[in-house]
Amino acid sequence: MCRMSSYLDRYGRNRSLCHRLPPRLKLLLTFGMVLAGVSIPVRYWPAHGVLMSLVFIGHSIAHVPLPYLARRLAIFLPMVCMLSLSVPISQGFAAGWEIMAAILFRTTLSFVAMLWLVNVMPFDQLLVTLRRLWVPEIIVAMLSFMYRYIFVLWDEMDKMRVARRARSFGQVNLWRRWKSAAQLIGMLLIRAMERAERVHGAMCARGWDGHMRTIDDE
Repeated sequence: MCRMSSYLDRYGRNRSLCHRLPPRLKLLLTFGMVLAGVSIPVRYWPAHGVLMSLVFIGHSIAHVPLPYLARRLAIFLPMVCMLSLSVPISQGFAAGWEIMAAILFRTTLSFVAMLWLVNVMPFDQLLVTLRRLWVPEIIVAMLSFMYRYIFVLWDEMDKMRVARRARSFGQVNLWRRWKSAAQLIGMLLIRAMERAERVHGAMCARGWDGHMRTIDDE
């Protein structure tokens, strides 16, 4: 769990100028950037370029390395491209290109801006800031539980992957690899649901009333 936590907060606890900004200002800058990208029409593409440049400058000031961004964009961009390309395909490539460009620009800008936020603000600080901004408590609780139990699911997935490799000796073709990956996801989902029921029962037995409490409440 500690290894996974340090992996997620790899750059969130640096001491750069971006990290020293007040937490509320970080949220304001991020959501302001996303709102600006959504509000500007796609025909003003130089403005989108300026916004994207500002976000990348923020990553540079926060000392987030370029390979880190490139790996995440390599995972994110193919999915967004397929989603945006479905619009002109549905119209026989005769129209929908402007909508495709809007989806591609805005989602990429929002993703990179949120990536900057999670790399300049540790997740626990983000939760405390959201509470102080009167975000609905159910949302803060869901984010808190997600952050807490993602480490448990990650460890569970590691155990299942090790068991799969031990049974196949690591020598499987591409089709069997895809098939075993699909089975692994299904088994992980079932185990996650079972664990969620046990955790909920234990919380109710200990007096959980739906309110998150921290040391700041004392």
